[in-house]
This record gives sequence, structure tokens and C-alpha cells, in this order.
Amino acid sequence: MKLSKNLLVVGCAALALAGCGADDISSPGTGGNVTINNPAPTTPTTPTTPSNGNVTPASGCPTIADPQGLTDAGTITGPTGTWRVCSLPSRINRSITLTKVPGLLYQLPGRVDVGTDGGFTATSADSNVTLTIEPGVILFGGSGVSWLAVNRGNKINAVGTATRPIIFTSRDNVLGLNTDTSQGQWGGVVLMGRARITDCTTGSVAAGTCERQTEGAADPARFGGANDADSSGRMSYVQIRYSGYVLGANVELQSLTTEGVGSGTVLDHIMSFNSSDDGSEHFGGSPNMKYYVAVGSDDDSLDVDTGAQGNFQYGLIVQRPGAGDALLEIDSNGFEGDTPRTKLQISNFTMVQPQVSSNNEANDQASILLRGNSDTTLVNSIVVSPNNECLRMNGSGATPATLTARSVVLSCNATRYLGTGSYTAAQVATQFGGTANNNNEAFMATLTNVFVNGANESAVPAFSVAGLGAAFTATTYIGAVQGSGDTWYAGWTCNSATANFGSSSTACTSLPTN
Repeated sequence: MKLSKNLLVVGCAALALAGCGADDISSPGTGGNVTINNPAPTTPTTPTTPSNGNVTPASGCPTIADPQGLTDAGTITGPTGTWRVCSLPSRINRSITLTKVPGLLYQLPGRVDVGTDGGFTATSADSNVTLTIEPGVILFGGSGVSWLAVNRGNKINAVGTATRPIIFTSRDNVLGLNTDTSQGQWGGVVLMGRARITDCTTGSVAAGTCERQTEGAADPARFGGANDADSSGRMSYVQIRYSGYVLGANVELQSLTTEGVGSGTVLDHIMSFNSSDDGSEHFGGSPNMKYYVAVGSDDDSLDVDTGAQGNFQYGLIVQRPGAGDALLEIDSNGFEGDTPRTKLQISNFTMVQPQVSSNNEANDQASILLRGNSDTTLVNSIVVSPNNECLRMNGSGATPATLTARSVVLSCNATRYLGTGSYTAAQVATQFGGTANNNNEAFMATLTNVFVNGANESAVPAFSVAGLGAAFTATTYIGAVQGSGDTWYAGWTCNSATANFGSSSTACTSLPTN
């Protein structure tokens, strides 16, 4: 996220949501080339290329508990066959379940709100709606401005399995028009909660009334509160593909956005594929996530800011050659006086910017950017970015950003460190610690299949995560994948030229038909 460059887009009924994104967005949309002012129609149409698949459309749309019901939007045909399309209502006012029905896809025709926001604190105005999504369900954005907004006081219950993940994707993906470089074809998934945040757009940190408006939302989509244990539900075994539609200059979404979500929210086994902005961005709150995969993000693969107190373990980050900005961006830039300070704890991440690429970095200038009012603890992790600087710290405020690194190995260019603001490169090197604490700033990576530990990775002693809190599981190795027998990523992810997760995962450019 680039807080200094955010634009709030308002006044256009077509606009939905914006994330804080990159300035170096590649051409988004169909096959990486779509006109952003002319989104695809919300009613599916059949492409001229006939289907070679075996999917046949369901006979109709199932009944849901919400009186508005589902709208039968006809059929859509692509390489996997012909599917029945059932469009969700613009606002879900009662708890519903989207069942897995053979030959059926669910469409987000535009912004779809889950429930109604009752305000800063829980009140009788909350609708207390839960959207439940069964394993194997596929949802797609019918246009660029389609996105799912889970409002405060309401929940999502999207729980797939390792063999039947839930997939959020784009219309072009259904039509079979995408390639491994397609991106930015619909909005994304946004969870809003009542945990503490900073960088207020209404209220104040001092008064304990801090709220923010989701950037770019034409209608109110507020988040923030005082309940750090708040729950926005659960998402497990979920893919989010081709998200991050560009709504205007520097205004786009990411695959998953959490906004003031509390520690009661459960996030695990989440994959972001080819987001035109961040893989996931976490605005404040107390987000915890395990088993996170981000492939092909065109901005930052993980972005944490505005006072978030985040804990993340087991992460696979692989950027496309020549695309993307930082692997990690952690900050609360420009609001250094606000509390809580952004605090991120990460363990067992493997982060790769391909050796064949040119320097991927644009605004962030290094593979990891720490700045503003933030404190980062990075342990048991691997950074492989041979053509880039690995770490940049930007010192600002009375107490600038800090880093604690333990059992972290870096494979970078000869410069390695960048310092800006009140930090020099030498001070950044000191914060990392060179070879102290089982770190290695000149590591020779031996990863296999892009992200699987080899001999050199296995030889690095692991740091005990016991002191990091209950969100972390004890581990005896660094990196996300201990070895060839460790396949926690298999089946529920999708394959591309950037990263292949094995034969049990299907291609990102296609849809599973089981």
C-alpha cells in the first residue's frame, strides 16, 4: 500500500472499492489487456469458441433463505463446459448457504454486501448475517466492479477442503480467456470488523472512536471499533484469482482485504493468484493467518498497516518474473503518532522473486519494505531475490520502524540493504544482524521446485516461536516447506508457470469440474 499516494474515488455509481496499490500496475483484464472504463457485462454470454468440456448446466438455481433469492442469469460456456449462472442479490439480509451443485456457478453481479453494518459497536441494528459457502463452490465476478463486502457485525463461513477448495474468480476465467499473466478482472473479498485501527477517516485514536472508510467505496463501508477479539467468520481452503480491478489511477483491490478484523476471525489455507494489487492487505485489527500462498501479485504480496497486530505462519510467496513490487510492505506511514503501532510477527515464510527477472521493485525499492510506525519480527524465513536488494527501512517519526530477525536467510544482490529517511543502509544492516542469531545475509539457496527446502535450508537451526504467542505452532525448520514430503499446499491451490503445486492441483487458467 502507498499511503502517501492513495486516492479516494467517489461520485461514480459504478465504483465499488479501492485498495492501496502500486503505481506499476500492468494492463489488467482479459489476457492482461482490458479497458478499465468498460467492464464486462454482468449477464454471462456464450463465447464463440465451442466448449470442449463435459460440464452440463444445472436445471436451475437453488432456493436460499433470503427472500430476494438467487437470480437465474442463464448459462455461460467455456472450455470446461456449460454452467448455470445464479446471481447473488446486492445485499444479503438473512443468513444463507451457497450449496455445491454440479454445473452451477454463483455470480457477484456487482458489489454484494453481506448483512448491514450496525456501527462502531455491536447493536440491535446489526443484521447478524452469515454467508456460508460449501466446499467446491465457485463464485465469479460478473464485472470489474464486482466485490464481496462482509460488513461489521456479520460473518463469512467459507470453508473448503484440501480436495474441494472454494474458488473466487473472474468471468474471463470461466470463459477460458485467461493466461498466466492475466490479472485485475474483478474486485476481491473484503472483511470488515470492529477491532482497533489507526489512520482514522472519522473519529480519533485518542478518543477511542477511530474508524476508516473502505477506500473507493461509493457507499459507506466502514470498519474499526474497540473489540480486538471480534470475529468476521472463517475462510479456509480458498482460492482468490485474478482480482484487483483498477478503478482509477492508483486505486485497485487486492485478493483479500481485512479491515479491522479481530482475532476471532479464522484465516487459513488462503491462496491469492495474480492480484493486480497486493496478494492480501490488512488494515488494522488483529489478523491471524496460517498457510498463505500468494503467487503473481503485481504490487506487494503481503501488506500490513494502520495499526494491525498481525501474526502469520507458513507462507509461500512467489512473484512473476518482471512483475510485482515488494514481497512484504509493513507500515503506518504518515501517522507515526497513532497507536497501536503496526506490529507484525511472521514465521516460516519462503519468499521468492525469480532469478530470471529484472529488478521487480518499483516504489518499495527492495524485496521487504519496513517504514513508518511499525515493528516487525521475522523468524524462520527465507528470502530469495538475487537481482534485488532484500531489505529497505525508512526511518520516520520519533520511534521509526524496527526489525527483529531470527533464523532468517537472505539471497540478494550485493547491495542487500537500503536506508532512507533517518536510516542509513549500515543501520539497516545492523538491525538485521548479519550472521548473528542464526541469520545469514549471504545465503546460497538450494530450494527445489522454487519453494521446497534443500540441503542448505535444512541446515539452518530454527528459532523457537514459543515466545511469539498462541497463534504460532512449534517448528523445527525454517521456510514454509520442510522438504519433498511436506505437501500442505497441494490440491487446494492452482498451478501456473510461476509456481507448480503438483498434480493434485489444477491449472489456474481453468476451473475444476468435480
